[in-house]
Amino acid sequence: MEINKKIERIRVLMKEDGLNAWVIYGSDPHNSEYVCPRWRTRNFVSGFSGSAGTVVITEKEALLWTDSRYFIQAAKQLVGSKYKLMKMGQPDVPNYVTYLKNNKEVKKVGTSGDTLMKAVYSDLIENGINIVPTKDYLDEIWEDREKVPTKPVKRMDDKLCGFSAKEKLDQVRKICKEKGCENYLISSLDDIAWTLNLRGSDIDYNPVFLSYLLILENKTILFADKVRFSENDYNYFSKFLTILPYSEISEYLSKLPSDLKVILNEKKTNMLNFKSFPKSTEFVDMMDITSELKTSKNPVEIEGMKKSHIADGIAFAAFRAKLEKMKNLSEITVQNLFAEEREKQNFLKYLGPSFGPISAFSDHGPMCHYSATQESNAKIEGNGLLVLDTGGHYECGMTDLTRTLLFGKASEEEKKDYTLVLKGHLALARLHFPEGTTGMQIDVLARQFLWKEGMTFTHGTGHGVGFHLCVHEGPAYITIGKTALYPMKEGVVISNEPGLYKENRHGIRIENLVYVKKAEKTEFGQFYEFSNLTLIPYERDLIDVKLLTEEELKQINDYHSLVFSSLKDKVTEDGKNYLLKATAPLLK
Repeated sequence: MEINKKIERIRVLMKEDGLNAWVIYGSDPHNSEYVCPRWRTRNFVSGFSGSAGTVVITEKEALLWTDSRYFIQAAKQLVGSKYKLMKMGQPDVPNYVTYLKNNKEVKKVGTSGDTLMKAVYSDLIENGINIVPTKDYLDEIWEDREKVPTKPVKRMDDKLCGFSAKEKLDQVRKICKEKGCENYLISSLDDIAWTLNLRGSDIDYNPVFLSYLLILENKTILFADKVRFSENDYNYFSKFLTILPYSEISEYLSKLPSDLKVILNEKKTNMLNFKSFPKSTEFVDMMDITSELKTSKNPVEIEGMKKSHIADGIAFAAFRAKLEKMKNLSEITVQNLFAEEREKQNFLKYLGPSFGPISAFSDHGPMCHYSATQESNAKIEGNGLLVLDTGGHYECGMTDLTRTLLFGKASEEEKKDYTLVLKGHLALARLHFPEGTTGMQIDVLARQFLWKEGMTFTHGTGHGVGFHLCVHEGPAYITIGKTALYPMKEGVVISNEPGLYKENRHGIRIENLVYVKKAEKTEFGQFYEFSNLTLIPYERDLIDVKLLTEEELKQINDYHSLVFSSLKDKVTEDGKNYLLKATAPLLK
């Protein structure tokens, strides 16, 4: 069905329900960042395939809000449709809430109740918007819509996780009691997967499975279909929790005692479930207890992450050695070659990519989240930069790395831009900071050298990364906004990825994963520092050593020395030869 016809069909259904607008969030009943095919609703109604954005359809307009990562992509994908692109954060562009609030023709707004989170509902009501949870209109116009998945789930070895599922549940119950509340509904999919040491495959690249976890005073219920479990795993979990069908969550909640006090996260709890609780239920809205537990990786998890990055380093060395000898390259052949080398390395069991690869050459580079297709696949010819952003899942961890690769000869502008981005990356990497320091406080370190030259980047500098889970994991972030108010605690794994994007010219991004560890303790308190996990050389021929301080030069050389010593005995002969050249000391 053409995009414009879908808009008209939705308007017909709106009119039947007396609505002036209908909102599509593009998320699922758990407010997941990435979703399984059934809930790729934003893409279905608009043709925009990015991972973030809100669609509003009114009686007269169709609008898509998305952030700066997707401005270029969205503009191209909306061509030919009635959609108007609303660039979030730009001057004179209201957010969708303000738009609805100020639109005098919009009296009543609807959205599918299973994807309307309680926090969003409350915000809309507080802003004077008459929001109504509705049925899912797309069920009526999406003829081949996927069903709710029931793919198998697998238990991770407790030895790889540090604690068993039973031990984690005991930790959660203890914290609940300390907060004076023994009942807790978890709707976040990665929180459930982490708590139970279970991994699934419902969502591409994110090893989670659709489920809910309800912890009551004397009982724990996992809402996930029995068919997902092997007989052994089902018997294992049955010893300490009850497994009920995923679809029975709302009915079960409606039959709970009426005097319960329940912890939940309103940002992750949809209105269908929230309204199912007895009316006299008392709620405690807070960030998931499990989110704070899983973001601070335990020593076993940190060790697994280290091993995963050694495996990635081995694969990258082999990849670069082969790349130098290949001809007739394209964006897709480059990303596939790296993926093949991840598969081939035998240091650690590789389980697949941790997100869709970004391989963006030349003028594709400025599109932060560009994904090469057979139609867009650019040949790598002449001089240019390629942004290669990929990651892998391994049996005991995961990776996320970006390197900007040079093909041909670099221009002076490219070398200067790369070095300015690298200087910000290095400044953040070498930071020592006191306890309680947040990501918002340190973000400027990565931007300072670009700002001095009148340039910047508009995405965040860092995001938390899961333990063989989701590549974007809260609550730890490094960025300018209020989303980065969580302190950098011991064990947090986070990315360090400043960039620079010049439309129709080139893109640059340099990304390492780091983890937070204790440094010195002084009379002023406990200090912390970042320790690199990623073991991949920087792009030597893009570094302008004239722009580096002695401290920065030493930092690069020390890092390259670490990369070489960590990998030299584990790589192929060709890989070692690449590393010898790529990590040789830089001199002024």
